[in-house]
Amino acid sequence: MAQDTPKDNAGFTLPPPAAEPAASAAASTPATTAAVETAPALEQVGATDTSSRDTLIGGAVLLILFVAFFFAKNAYANGLVAKRVSPNKANASGWWLFIFLASLATAVVLAAVNAHKFLAPLFMGPLVLVGLVALVLTFTSSKN
Repeated sequence: MAQDTPKDNAGFTLPPPAAEPAASAAASTPATTAAVETAPALEQVGATDTSSRDTLIGGAVLLILFVAFFFAKNAYANGLVAKRVSPNKANASGWWLFIFLASLATAVVLAAVNAHKFLAPLFMGPLVLVGLVALVLTFTSSKN
């Protein structure tokens, strides 16, 4: 039976059925018992490990975010100084904001890179704890 492929599915073809060896055809089961067929093991054709590439992309995204967070830290500190907060307290509050944003971004990027590995409490617990402490210290250190 020949398979005709339409022009809109030109890239999709089914593989031909596997031919059974003559020895297995001779040793077939009697008609009264049901034949049990096992599925062949699936091979991952063209599967590649992308973990190193994903980690590199995640690191580059994290570096870009850290630069953006540094500028946000400076803008936040300058905004606090304009509101008559002492420059030392404003700078400390800006650094706490940077740490909060960096820990949050690190958690998100790690979860995106390899969720199975990095969403474990061993990784996320300390990042969330540092982020929460930094968030509290951001607002408490900016008070007069």
